[in-house]
Amino acid sequence: MLTAKQHELLHFIQQKLDASGISPSFEEMKEALGLKSKSGIHRLISALEERGFLRRLPNRARALEVVKLPETVKAAPARENVVPLRKPAPAMRPIAANDIIEVPLHGKIAAGVPIEAFEDHNNLAVPAALLGAGEHYALEVSGDSMVEAGIFDGDYALIQKASTAREGDIVVALVDGQDATLKYFRREGQMIRLDPANSAYEPQRYPAERVIVQGRLSGLLRRYH
Repeated sequence: MLTAKQHELLHFIQQKLDASGISPSFEEMKEALGLKSKSGIHRLISALEERGFLRRLPNRARALEVVKLPETVKAAPARENVVPLRKPAPAMRPIAANDIIEVPLHGKIAAGVPIEAFEDHNNLAVPAALLGAGEHYALEVSGDSMVEAGIFDGDYALIQKASTAREGDIVVALVDGQDATLKYFRREGQMIRLDPANSAYEPQRYPAERVIVQGRLSGLLRRYH
């Protein structure tokens, strides 16, 4: 039989895996269980490992796999707002760090003056560990307006498909339905401001209806010649 905290932690990890395919951080687990330190989380995880409920995946940080669930939820002490555990979805388990995924490579995107993106349709091999949940594509960066964010000409931007963005996200923004650019996303009233990361460039401001978010930056690949 699991203790109340062990059951609660197992439930929380499973919920995170179901939602995103990524196990929660120790800080997230500590906050979720109301513990004062991460050492308590380490002890709970070790106990769940010893009992065969959890497994740590090697060579990857934050990689936990729910191996099995308690035979009956009734065996765990009752707690308010706790939803019964569901069977893990195999497709959502963390991907091994050395796995390679091919994502669509859609030509070049400007990190300066907007240029047309999505001109080519090749594939780019990407380590799975660089990608989070969701669907992704890649764009080759052209220009130097994002160099202060560590994004250089010739880099490959790995983009998670999305139609919304939070303040300060680096996004692929499509302007007037044809020109795409990689910039920081900001709101100014009814306007959208696309900020460069290079003091030599000015921010670009557009009415909100002229800008469509097509994805958020999730990683970078760089080739050294």
